Amino acid sequence: MSPKAIKITGWVLSGLLALLFAYSAGMKLMANDQTLKMASDMGFDGSTFKTLGIVELLSVVLFFIPRTGVVGALLLMAYMGGAIATHVQHHLAVPPNLLIETLIWIAAALRFPELAQRLFRGIPME
Repeated sequence: MSPKAIKITGWVLSGLLALLFAYSAGMKLMANDQTLKMASDMGFDGSTFKTLGIVELLSVVLFFIPRTGVVGALLLMAYMGGAIATHVQHHLAVPPNLLIETLIWIAAALRFPELAQRLFRGIPME
């Protein structure tokens, strides 16, 4: 795969993830009846759910800005780790969250080759 194709793939994947997280954050911030019920079922009150929405939105903005992208990627990975833990605790489906976590890792590795080099040192990437 050419460097240009890798860069485009990384940005397309980042854009799709940004849309997904922006939608999720928006639902938390709007706090309609359905999201408040979901929050309550997981043991969160409305203000905590709104705080999670703000954290999610800030993380995705940092991820999308090239200069802060690595920090944003790490924050999104940590956020998804918490989501996975919450889903496990409440016996909810985990595979969709694992897929999103994997896509964040792939997008970060494609967009930030230095990150991939540090993580996969010794593993042939070509």
